[in-house]
Amino acid sequence: MIDKKIENALLLGENIAIEFKLCDSGISVETYKTVCSFLNRHGGDIFLGIDDNGKVTGINKNAIPDLIKNFIKVISNPELLSPTVYLSPKILNYNNKQIIHIHITPSSEVHSFKKVIYDRVDDSDVKVTATSQIAMLYIRKQNIFTEKKVFPYVRKNDLRFDLFPRVRQLAINRNQNHPWKDLSDTEIIKSAGLYGEDRETGKKGYNLAAVMLLGSDEVIHSILPAYRTDAILRKINLDRYDDRIIVNTNLIDSYELLIEFASKHLWDKFYLERDARISLRDAITREMLVNTLMHREFTSSYFAKFIIEKDKMYVENANRAINDGVITLDNYEPNSKNPIIASFFRNIGMADELGSGVRKLYDYGKKYSGKDPELIEGDIFRIILPLDDNYSFDVEREKAWGLDTVKDTVKDTVKDTVKDTVKDTVKLSLVQEIIIKEILNNEQITIIELSKKAGINTRNIKNNILKLKNSGLIERIGPDKGGYWRIIK
Repeated sequence: MIDKKIENALLLGENIAIEFKLCDSGISVETYKTVCSFLNRHGGDIFLGIDDNGKVTGINKNAIPDLIKNFIKVISNPELLSPTVYLSPKILNYNNKQIIHIHITPSSEVHSFKKVIYDRVDDSDVKVTATSQIAMLYIRKQNIFTEKKVFPYVRKNDLRFDLFPRVRQLAINRNQNHPWKDLSDTEIIKSAGLYGEDRETGKKGYNLAAVMLLGSDEVIHSILPAYRTDAILRKINLDRYDDRIIVNTNLIDSYELLIEFASKHLWDKFYLERDARISLRDAITREMLVNTLMHREFTSSYFAKFIIEKDKMYVENANRAINDGVITLDNYEPNSKNPIIASFFRNIGMADELGSGVRKLYDYGKKYSGKDPELIEGDIFRIILPLDDNYSFDVEREKAWGLDTVKDTVKDTVKDTVKDTVKDTVKLSLVQEIIIKEILNNEQITIIELSKKAGINTRNIKNNILKLKNSGLIERIGPDKGGYWRIIK
């Protein structure tokens, strides 16, 4: 039923894409500001005849034709709304009350109402006056990727060809048969899409992606004087900083400098994944920093940031927003803002397939700090990860499995029987502790069941059981089928 559209809007309330207007004495000027802001953002729905609190008051049935006529007249007047648009208001019925519904699709143009530009922020129509904000609106409307912009006067000697041995080796490390292995430097540039043609002007040359990935510092600064990433540690001196570096070099070296800064100031907490230790710190900061380097809008004057504080760390960068709001695993739609740069990063192993980074952030972020990260899409893109120096996933997992008490049980069990040379030196791995615990709970447990409990393959389970046997801690009584395990006492 058509009333369902109003019911859904009332349920959600006013937000970035829904606006209620009372319309008791005609269509207000504020309504046209909302039309302008919806056109400039992601579109939306305006409901006339509902107050700000979501109360449906309706509109006088006899007044509706004139209201619609006047509305169309205003949005068709270039002196009022520029550029003009065509919108078709609909009349809806809700509990015997008449409502005017205006659906607005996002526009490819930047619009103004009475010479003023409005943008939609949350549930408000915000006047845009700053030059940088207006520039972001135009960037958002662009149908091309700014990384493809061709610079015909950038020459070969403006690029850092000394980076190519490292680039080639990184690609080989990722894939021993990587095609870049046997390509010349110039061939790699063309293969990576760093040299192109402007189809509008016919000019050929290195594009912005080439400049950002391989350009000398002088060339980068001449083309993008505002480009830089501020890395700041702020734990003690909250008004200023405890440590800081300004990174404004090519993206390859920028990545290394920022990763080094993160390694210097963040705990590298113990974490075991499938019987192998990995660095949660490196995995998380890699995803955060790669994202802010390869998905930013480089033509913006907004400085990118990597901030480490006592209770959180975050990155933020200028963004050509597709959507607006918090990104979750449920609503995330992978979208590359700079596909050429992103592809280059994947080729050299600094990034994974599009979309996998968000999943890793949620997975490893929770294991690093005990809390989920927050990803916020907008003209400024942010990734915020809570920090808790006292949290350890490994310790919490042991508590959940009861391994803190198992250690005491194992110690008492083997204390009087293990040889003196073994008794004081035996160290159980986490997997071995799990095996001991599960045998104590079920002496007939199988290898496959132990594999599932520990989260590793059966071969690793067998290897750890052999170590426990050789240490004199456990033994097998009877055959594989029908037998049982015994903790040696």
